[in-house]
Amino acid sequence: MQKHLSVSLLILAVFAMNACRSNNQSNQETLEQTNNDAKGTFGYDVAFLKKYNNALTLQAPDNADAQAIIVPEYQGRVMTSTASGTKGNSYGWINYNLIESGVNQPHINAFGGEERFWLSPEGGQFSVYFKKGQTFDFANWQTPAIIDTVTYQAVESDSSSVSFRANAIIENYSGTVFVVEINRKISMLDKAAIMSELNVASLEGCKSVAYESINSLTNKDTDWKAETGMLGIWLLGMFQPTEKTVIVAPFSTRLSKKPLLTDDYFGKIPSDRIAVKDSAVYLRADGKFRSKIGIAPRSARNVAGSYDAEKGILTIIQYDLKAEEKYLKSTWEIHKDPYDGDAFNAYNDGKLADGSQMGPFYELESNSPAKALKEGETLTHRQRTYHFEGSKETLGAISQSVLGVSLDNIAAAFQ
Repeated sequence: MQKHLSVSLLILAVFAMNACRSNNQSNQETLEQTNNDAKGTFGYDVAFLKKYNNALTLQAPDNADAQAIIVPEYQGRVMTSTASGTKGNSYGWINYNLIESGVNQPHINAFGGEERFWLSPEGGQFSVYFKKGQTFDFANWQTPAIIDTVTYQAVESDSSSVSFRANAIIENYSGTVFVVEINRKISMLDKAAIMSELNVASLEGCKSVAYESINSLTNKDTDWKAETGMLGIWLLGMFQPTEKTVIVAPFSTRLSKKPLLTDDYFGKIPSDRIAVKDSAVYLRADGKFRSKIGIAPRSARNVAGSYDAEKGILTIIQYDLKAEEKYLKSTWEIHKDPYDGDAFNAYNDGKLADGSQMGPFYELESNSPAKALKEGETLTHRQRTYHFEGSKETLGAISQSVLGVSLDNIAAAFQ
């Protein structure tokens, strides 16, 4: 039987046990006593992250309130951002308990963060998370150190951008060895760039923050071949859920009125948690039921997002999409077609069977295609992350223009 597992489930399994052995309440009370900013604000998270890491704070060139915090020790990931300065909402989910412990965990260190660099595929004959000959079981699953514990070197930075570099040797399940150089640049976007990239007419009536990451893999050794495996770039973001947060995944109708959708990673999703209406898939993002969807490249669009009606936050990701190219498949099995994977994924966190839970959080994820790189060639994948807070009129206009749905459509998705 096909094992529909994802990294989100694995994160939960590892850290649920550790959470049970820790006194979370005491830890957070201690932190709150040393931080004047309330929990949930960007200032709180900046103070916390700088206490344990060499965290870097970036700000938009034209707006000091639009900020993001990056941690080199966590592979240059964007941990969180805000549109409203230190007192504003902090959008990324952060695993405070793990970071505070200072103890690396087996299998994976799920530090959190609203955009992290990973590699695909996770499962299958070309997996870089399992060694050759191992069964696809949790006990054998191991996140490569280059995307888990290795500090990325900051090679260039200024007030609004930072560039990282790292090198690695990775072997896949089939025994193919990859020698790669990883480069990652994160740049804050000004309002003019936000409007231009999203093709929106105005940002009046809302606060905004946005950043772009340019991620590349360079083959430093033997030519890659489809028959022996290739690598892909996988970007994942963890965000704060609420009772009224809904993920919106628009899909193209050029091939079919129905999306090429995988929605049974953890079994059937109840109808009150997923909906397909017109040209969008909606998924509840309340952090209360474990569920995941994937959209194939020929059906995906290059944008997706979420709307939190409780806090009035619209989040959008925009990523490189090459609909006709091959994307790596990551389910835990030997694949008939290992290049029939998803371009976009979304995940809602939930409790495990034993009632434990690491989150809650929800995820928006994008993938690059795989390419048979010759020595010296580079694969690049770009993603932009946007957050907007403000009037329903302004947010609604942005949502309609970019995602193709109104806020009323989102609100009515599960009515």
